[in-house]
Amino acid sequence: MIHPMNIVDPAFRLETQIKLPADEVHLWRVDLAGVAPAEQRWKEVLSEDERKRAARFHFSKDREKFTATRALLRTLLASYTECDPVQIVFHYSDKDKPSMSRDSENPVDFNVSHSGTTAMLAFTRGRAVGVDVEHVRENFDHEAIARRFFSPYEVEQLETLDSAERYQAFFRCWTRKEAYIKAVGTGLSLPLHQFDVSLKPGDDHALLATRPDADEAARWTLLEVPAGKDYVAALCVRGHEWNLKAWSEFGER
Repeated sequence: MIHPMNIVDPAFRLETQIKLPADEVHLWRVDLAGVAPAEQRWKEVLSEDERKRAARFHFSKDREKFTATRALLRTLLASYTECDPVQIVFHYSDKDKPSMSRDSENPVDFNVSHSGTTAMLAFTRGRAVGVDVEHVRENFDHEAIARRFFSPYEVEQLETLDSAERYQAFFRCWTRKEAYIKAVGTGLSLPLHQFDVSLKPGDDHALLATRPDADEAARWTLLEVPAGKDYVAALCVRGHEWNLKAWSEFGER
């Protein structure tokens, strides 16, 4: 068992290698409030471009969270691939999705999301993956946003719920749609109304329909994953023959 608090120190990479078999998906949940204050240590792991990007954040809390999340990503990738986290070079798609170079000896597919004080990091080998986490809140017009971004089916399902349930259901829908488009890697160039997701709690088969290719939905696994109190998260992985291993501040579950 590997406890995420053990990876606060970059020396972690020298002590522990994590195996990532081809039939596993690894998901890490991190409490950023617990690790972000170690910003000066985390900065040592970042590239010069990442340090400059961190410096552009207006609020120190946002800078600390970005720095910690990015350094954790590098630290975990280094452990999976047995390399120095400082030496990892990211490549970016035309939609700004980062990836490891396919020239790497042991490339790992990954995706990262953070909201509030929670970060989620997902890792696979040879499988497209997307993860999204959101802090559930009620200080916005969720109905207007749903009508703009959700499919007609999703809007209809949302409207059938009691008002007390709608905000939670809104974020379940939002995170599932985000996880899917992040896994596909096309960003918002994939129209959000061209696929339907379930709004049901705990759904392990949440991608219901894709258009115009109706067969595309069967190629993916989209499911809700635990994210902690007041958070909702979803994970999307290409294919079905894989096992999920997840860690949080409470250890392996």
